[in-house]
Amino acid sequence: NSLRMRLKLCPNLHFSSHTDASNLRDNTGWLSRARSEEVPLSLNISSAVLRGETDDADYIPEEDLRSLSETEVEGSGEAGKEKLVLSQECHLVTLMSAIKGRFDITTTHVYFHDLSPVKEDMDRQDFKWPLSSLREIYLRRYNLRRSALEIFLIDHTNYFLNFTTKTRNRVVSRLLGLRPPNLAYNSSRSPADLLRASGLTQKWVNHEITNFEYLMQLNTIAGRTYNDLSQYPVFPWIVADYSSDDLDLSDPASFRDLAKPIGVVNPRNEADVKIKYDSFEDPSGMIAKFHYGTHYSNSAGVLHYLVRVEPFTSLHIELQSGRFDVADRQFHSIPQTWKLLMDNPNDVKELIPEFFYFPEFLKNLNKFDLGLLQGTKERVNDVVLPNWASSAEDFIYKHRKALESEYVSSHLHEWIDLVFGYKQKGPKAVEALNVFYYCSYEGAVDLDAITNPVEREAVEGMINNFGQTPSQLLKEPHPPRLSLQDALSKMLKTDRKPDITMFLNKLTPISVEVFNDKDPVVYVSGPRSPPRGFLQTTLPDCLVTVSQAGILGVHSWLPYDRYNNRGFTLDVDPTLSNNKSRRSIAGSFHPSITLHSQLFCVSHDGKMLITAGHWDCSVRVFSLTKNKTLVSVIRHFDLVTCIALDNCGWYLVSGSQDCTCVVWDISQLASAPLKPVQTLYGHDQPVTTVAIATELDLVVSGSKDGTVNVHTIHEGQYLRTLYPAGCEGMCTEITFLAFSTQGQIAFTASSVTSHSVHVFSVNGESLGSKYVAGRVTGLVTVGDCLVVVDDAGDLTMSRLLGLYPVFDIPLHIPILDVVVTPGNSHLLVSLQDSN
Repeated sequence: NSLRMRLKLCPNLHFSSHTDASNLRDNTGWLSRARSEEVPLSLNISSAVLRGETDDADYIPEEDLRSLSETEVEGSGEAGKEKLVLSQECHLVTLMSAIKGRFDITTTHVYFHDLSPVKEDMDRQDFKWPLSSLREIYLRRYNLRRSALEIFLIDHTNYFLNFTTKTRNRVVSRLLGLRPPNLAYNSSRSPADLLRASGLTQKWVNHEITNFEYLMQLNTIAGRTYNDLSQYPVFPWIVADYSSDDLDLSDPASFRDLAKPIGVVNPRNEADVKIKYDSFEDPSGMIAKFHYGTHYSNSAGVLHYLVRVEPFTSLHIELQSGRFDVADRQFHSIPQTWKLLMDNPNDVKELIPEFFYFPEFLKNLNKFDLGLLQGTKERVNDVVLPNWASSAEDFIYKHRKALESEYVSSHLHEWIDLVFGYKQKGPKAVEALNVFYYCSYEGAVDLDAITNPVEREAVEGMINNFGQTPSQLLKEPHPPRLSLQDALSKMLKTDRKPDITMFLNKLTPISVEVFNDKDPVVYVSGPRSPPRGFLQTTLPDCLVTVSQAGILGVHSWLPYDRYNNRGFTLDVDPTLSNNKSRRSIAGSFHPSITLHSQLFCVSHDGKMLITAGHWDCSVRVFSLTKNKTLVSVIRHFDLVTCIALDNCGWYLVSGSQDCTCVVWDISQLASAPLKPVQTLYGHDQPVTTVAIATELDLVVSGSKDGTVNVHTIHEGQYLRTLYPAGCEGMCTEITFLAFSTQGQIAFTASSVTSHSVHVFSVNGESLGSKYVAGRVTGLVTVGDCLVVVDDAGDLTMSRLLGLYPVFDIPLHIPILDVVVTPGNSHLLVSLQDSN
């Protein structure tokens, strides 16, 4: 998703329970396969391939970019036709393998052709996507060689491609020369320069982004990627208390010392680590002194944590020579793993991002036979959690809260100094007991200088196994974060407003009359900007409303206005007060339809209004600037009852009384009509509500049959059906649906006798259900909270996990719609009295 969380489990059509791997493990003894945690220092490497520490950053000089992009490409000049611009052999890097292929760039698309041998049980990795979907390009290292690039698309999918250094630069220049329209930026500059230019550090200092977001962005800029296990994103251990029944986030003793490497967080290990460094001498003089022979992030460590989830299970077995590792060495308990880290300075594994968002990796959902512990004969199954966590979901929630706590916020910069900053290498690293084996550092080995293919393969394997240190982003101390209180005070004095969940006790309803009380607003939306990288941030400047009679309003909206005593400005559309200039979209709606919020969507650029509910079963596009209908497309066989737009501006989904949903491509909405992509089936009665999350490749639809169906977008594959808990045997209708940023699916169900709210995880796990008093009229997620409004005039906010009440505001007037503005700075609700 936008936070670079990988949330969704996918069906595995080639699933294996790996029974043979379990049997092979059980036939070998504990002692026969004992591993050493230390580096095999006997590996002989030619001194010609060793290089001293280098400060050269990975970047492409601007003059090289210009000269390469200005080179005329044969056959690319004819407009309107797709012409080949560049064809280059490369490898697509996927976790622990590199797939040989050909990368083609044309004037309109990018292709990868999988050239690896065809195997029945292996999916092909060919892909094709339009240049308009390209969002970000990063220069990358592969096996410490500056030869790769990583491409991110608008839907948040990404590809890691390895070339040679020279051809990599040529590929980047060709892509930039074609000027992809949605390319936010590219990192032809060095990682350190990119961080400085991004302004991310100051945003983090001022609490404008979370600790998780900042760490994820630092990992991305420093070259860490989900596509290469030897460069997997790294996160810190933050909690030190895994035995208490309650985790006290106000007690500093609950936390790990972030100023020290994990190997010496236990003070008793410091002396041993120092002695090891001081006493090490390489007879050949090639290998520098080091404190740790293993790394805090490597392939084996990532597979250790993710052994219960495919494809990591298969990769773990491959790494272990075709068998599962013995049970006592498996990741079976979080408290036990922490204890072993504290007792053994040779084990220095930090965490992976999944510890903060992905509860499924803690469960043995595939029922793999992971063996029996030697001492207790207990079978290894789900990961044993700390006492303070009641479930995997509860652990993730509390662990994330700990990451965002005041203590971690005030000390996180110290850990950043160790991993990404000035204590990463050099004298400061020695002083901080933070030096790792030499071949994990950028520039330490020159693979191109190795002429012997066997020796080169051995060195590549060593780099992959031992892990790679991230690119150094800072050479001076990282600034500390402001306290939450200071950050809030600073925000309230500037043109920024904090997230409303940060000060719920100060929420104040402010009324703005939009139209007369005889024609209330049924739909309100703030137009959103297309998804961009963190270097480009924009704010919407208008609100679009539709009244019950179909009157259209486009209002001026300024969310931050220090000169207005309200703190914001909402200037009502002046045409609403003049009958002659008033804009109306009424007239084409089916007479059985009462206009409601789910019949309308505003495009991400705020220029188009997409509408449903028309007598001819069409979906229409209305131009807000030209004041006329531009497109009318019919795909359904009955009335279209609801539509929803994704967060990427790429797809729209519509639901109909014909019991189907249609996914539409709207990426070229300004120049081309809606293009149907998928028709989704599965409901027995009319579809009443829909939602879509392109970044998760998911569409959800609710129906009068009381079910919520989940499909994929790109293949139209049915995944599962969700049922509202406690509504069995009732005649229940699903009325509203919403996705959270972390993929939770929230929906409301209504029957003659009751109204209820339900939340499921992206993978179908029930996270909470509760009854509500009034008929629900709107649903929206804000951070990790769910906002529900009803016809009794109540606005309630609950925690998504468990639906525990957080806050409520009684407005005493029926509410017709609710929307949250970008940055979660405001909640906008439309009332029956036209306020």
